[in-house]
Amino acid sequence: MDITIHSSFLPHNDPDASLAFYRDTLGFEVRNDVGYDGMRWITVGPADQPDTSIVLFPPGASPGITDDERRTIAEMMAKGTFGIIVLATKDLDGTFERLQASDAEVVQEPTDQPYGIRDCAFRDPSGNLIRINEQR
Repeated sequence: MDITIHSSFLPHNDPDASLAFYRDTLGFEVRNDVGYDGMRWITVGPADQPDTSIVLFPPGASPGITDDERRTIAEMMAKGTFGIIVLATKDLDGTFERLQASDAEVVQEPTDQPYGIRDCAFRDPSGNLIRINEQR
């Protein structure tokens, strides 16, 4: 079986701030920016990984979600407990410095974890947790 990861989805509550963060701060390329009915779906990804993307989506647009569920999602996003993604870099300290200089919200400075990895963590403008592992 040959299966790859094509897309992951992270919610956004401010498409312009999310676009600026993923494009300008993380350096991802914009692959698609689609508007519909006052909402935007933005697809981004690393330039050297054209087959792997992150779709930044308006969570309220998901079909079948109730108003109570929308409120719960908004509350979880505000607390930073809804969306999570793990990225990797060979230069964790340099990446951390660039992200910290961009005023991204630091959650955890580079740390050697007891389970064998070294990583750091930030939040994007919508509150999604971004963990960045150091590739060794």
